[in-house]
Amino acid sequence: MRFLVDECCDISILNALRAVESDVLSVSDSLSGASDAEVIALAVSESRTLITEDKDFGQLVYAAGHGHCGVILLRYPFPLASKISDDLVILLHERGEVIRTSFVVLQPGKARILKSIG
Repeated sequence: MRFLVDECCDISILNALRAVESDVLSVSDSLSGASDAEVIALAVSESRTLITEDKDFGQLVYAAGHGHCGVILLRYPFPLASKISDDLVILLHERGEVIRTSFVVLQPGKARILKSIG
């Protein structure tokens, strides 16, 4: 799978994805300081699933109807942040095929997979 990791995400997420041989691009490296609309447009143009901790992407996808190739919104409280990378890799292994057409909210112990509108 191909991913774009938002600059709000910890470097450990990049490292975990790269360790499982994913094609991963970092917003910090390629488009630092970009608006949310620019970030999701890059993800779409390169057919990448966006990984973010920014809830504004839900607004872009659902309220504004912006196209995407999958969005994974990470919602972890700070004390459990060290679990994100492991949980993300497990999610991708178990449910990777549905992610490219979904908006996923990943939280400790659960993943809500919402089919996109349109």
